[in-house]
Amino acid sequence: MTFHVKSGVEFTSLVNTVRNTLVPVHKEGYRFIAIFFVVSLVLGLLWEPLMWIGFLLTAWCAYFFRDPERMTPIDDDLVISPADGRVSSIAVVTPPDELGLGSTPMLRISVFMNVFNCHVNRAPMSGTVRRVAYRAGRFVNAELDKASHENERNGLVIETAHGEIGVVQIAGLVARRILCWTAENAPLEAGERFGLIRFGSRLDVFLPEGAEPRVSLGQTAVAGETVLAEFGSAKGPVISRRA
Repeated sequence: MTFHVKSGVEFTSLVNTVRNTLVPVHKEGYRFIAIFFVVSLVLGLLWEPLMWIGFLLTAWCAYFFRDPERMTPIDDDLVISPADGRVSSIAVVTPPDELGLGSTPMLRISVFMNVFNCHVNRAPMSGTVRRVAYRAGRFVNAELDKASHENERNGLVIETAHGEIGVVQIAGLVARRILCWTAENAPLEAGERFGLIRFGSRLDVFLPEGAEPRVSLGQTAVAGETVLAEFGSAKGPVISRRA
């Protein structure tokens, strides 16, 4: 079987097709898509069906690194989801030591991302980054509660209109690379992109007193759009039912 590859034209066409007809692909994904594509061609030289399997995996890789636009609510009282995924935990716990938020338990809302979720992370509230704290650790299942304290992670402390909040990127079984693009003293707007995790993991948001959850366990969250919690509301916690 013969392949006709003209100076990467086919690869460029693939990327442009995804960008223009589906959703934009984050630049962090370009080299991974290229690797998947080239490996697919090589496998095709060995056995044609492997090439088509490789192309499917290349399409999945482009899908994984998608970076769609989101419509973020503009309200300083709202806490917006920093990640696409499933709300896996709503609890009051002590934040990780490296955040410097003290030993008083805080409301923690966790969003678990699987390998099919969009993995671009967004700021849950507007404010100024006061701390960026990376900590090496294990790679246990990010859905487990102990992952918050045992896994490799990168935390941000953001000073907001309601005090300091914590946002923690947590690696998981498959995830082996946490990326963070912001820095201490940098401003962040709610919904603004600040990082990415490869390939499947979890985001924890730690909130001070006064925040009430606006999601339920198991609910699907959309980064930059879903309201996780609200400050200053007298409505109380959300009560939900399966429908």
